[in-house]
Amino acid sequence: MNFIPTALKQDLVVNEIYTVHYFEFSKNYVFEGESHPFWEFVYVDKGEVNAMRDGEEIRLTKGQILFHKPNEFHTLMANGVTAPNILIVSFNCDSEAMNFFENKVASIGDQERRLLATIIAESEMAFSTPLDDPWTIRLERSENAQTGCEQFIKISLEWLLLSIIRNNSAKQPLAPVSLIKENGQNEIFDKIVKYMEANLDKQLLLSEICRDNLVGRSYLQKLFREKTGGGAIDYFNRLKINAAKRMIRESSGNFTEISMKLGYNSIHYFSRQFKNLTGMTLSEYASSVKILTGKQ
Repeated sequence: MNFIPTALKQDLVVNEIYTVHYFEFSKNYVFEGESHPFWEFVYVDKGEVNAMRDGEEIRLTKGQILFHKPNEFHTLMANGVTAPNILIVSFNCDSEAMNFFENKVASIGDQERRLLATIIAESEMAFSTPLDDPWTIRLERSENAQTGCEQFIKISLEWLLLSIIRNNSAKQPLAPVSLIKENGQNEIFDKIVKYMEANLDKQLLLSEICRDNLVGRSYLQKLFREKTGGGAIDYFNRLKINAAKRMIRESSGNFTEISMKLGYNSIHYFSRQFKNLTGMTLSEYASSVKILTGKQ
């Protein structure tokens, strides 16, 4: 038999990226604006920001993504109240399918968020350039990059763009049973995360999380290992430290006051946990936020 190959059609191809940024801005951050001959998107991971493109003002909240077409002038600023976390990716794509993203603002789901997380994680491995350096004009390859990092970035970015086009263009088919099961797990996980976020001022025990959310201990730990790669208490501690970082950027009290707001009995324990999870002391992190804002 003579088999005849089928060349796979590619509706959208990304072969070049310029920057991958993940910023933790202060509540008063202001970027005066720029334009460039390539595509860029801005995703709000936490908080909210006010963006402007060619004179149009747009309020972006958590979970929303905004696209800037080539040569479109755009600015970005925090709202003066909340300290936002922002992902910005700029890239080249000449595919006709990109016309869909002109003047586009979209809300994304769990699948797209996982793709964004992959882009960040693979970029941190692929490039030695810090993702929070606002002056990046070229990504420097890391000597210790694992096999396939850049290809994972390409695949994830193309998958993200195609997924947004699909989800905003056509009716989706019925979900298979396995997907329904996954969605059920996602609902439980999201419910527990919201419970944790509502109790950041406490020192929760694993037994309390199980009791208040009607889940078994082994199921809880299995769920968090699958979703986060670690245990439920580890995730809760990271939520606390992320909240501390936001409070520092919003100037919501001194370090002792922030420690008390987050339910720590000791400022020394709070300081040690912050250093362990961020790699910086409280003072070093506060200084880095000021430097970042000053650079911009």
